[in-house]
Amino acid sequence: MWPLYAAGFTTAFGAHGIAANLGGFSEDAVTSLLVLGGLLALYDGAEVLLKPVFGSLADRIGGKPVLLGGLVAFAAASALYAIADSPGWLWAARLGQGAAASAFSPSASALVARLNPAAKHGRAFGSYGFYKAIGYTLGPLLGGVLVWAGGLRLLFTVMALCGALVACWAALAVPAVPPLPRKRQTVADLARRLADRSFLGPTAALAAATAALSVGVGFLPVSGAAAGLGTVATGAAVSVLAATAAFVQPKAGRALDAGRLTTRGGLLTGLAVTAAGLAAATLPGLTGVLLAAALIGVGTGLITPLGFAALAASTPEERIGQTMGSAELGRELGDAGGPLVVAAVATLATLTYGYAALAVLIGAGTLLAVAGSRRTAGSSVASE
Repeated sequence: MWPLYAAGFTTAFGAHGIAANLGGFSEDAVTSLLVLGGLLALYDGAEVLLKPVFGSLADRIGGKPVLLGGLVAFAAASALYAIADSPGWLWAARLGQGAAASAFSPSASALVARLNPAAKHGRAFGSYGFYKAIGYTLGPLLGGVLVWAGGLRLLFTVMALCGALVACWAALAVPAVPPLPRKRQTVADLARRLADRSFLGPTAALAAATAALSVGVGFLPVSGAAAGLGTVATGAAVSVLAATAAFVQPKAGRALDAGRLTTRGGLLTGLAVTAAGLAAATLPGLTGVLLAAALIGVGTGLITPLGFAALAASTPEERIGQTMGSAELGRELGDAGGPLVVAAVATLATLTYGYAALAVLIGAGTLLAVAGSRRTAGSSVASE
């Protein structure tokens, strides 16, 4: 399992470590906000398009080959800019990194499910999410230190070494998990499975959690600066969010496996806490920023391992890669959609109203889920 945790850390560290430092330390390549936005969107766009494809490929040929291929490709794409060091190659490197992460991220999730019995899925996905959250937390900080010490090329060099080392580790330590026999699946069969509540419920919760997390990381520093807080205080607030999410995920997973927490109850509670965190962001000053960071961290920490465990429990084992890839697509849409909603409302009114709008959307979704579960007594939002 450890190489899989390392792969989760790598994708998170690479995404946030480079994204957080593109604008401030690469003036030759990032000449405008439009160029910066394009470079950031290139990585995420590749993931949106390719994660379901590579998830299905993992089902067809096995998760380990796709995992290894993605890690090797990530190392190669990172080395491309480290060696070439030109603005044009930076675009190619970011596109290659996004495509490579699209391969090894869903295959790692699928292997987490395949290598653990259903009774331990909560703990397994909680640990996997913990190390991804550590990557998200340390990425901007360590990335900034590396760029300060040796420029953007040094950061890409470290990313290349990280991808190569994890690939070697996974090749030696992760057992080969052969693909399972699969019944023929038509497009209609896939559409029915992805439209089922057992898929839509957890995926919608994961998308909402990712939307709130992205908004917290991106906009809470803006609120802090508007309240007169310094960069240290606002940076600490974002660290509180990521660290809280990392701390909660393993505990939520263990509680699920032990029967102390149900999937439906945990997801609904996580959504409610996340909405409360966004509402708290409307409060002025340091109190609102820290309270929002802590609550969003707790909410997303609850949702992430429970959502993936629910998807693994409700999916035929031979289709687990396809499901994880499709669920990752939902998360990417939330990652992009949350900030867009907040930014659009903030442009028309203020950032306070932007937070409130997303809080209302997530809160309304939670209430609808509760109402639906009461109408169908005995059913749940996700398979338990």
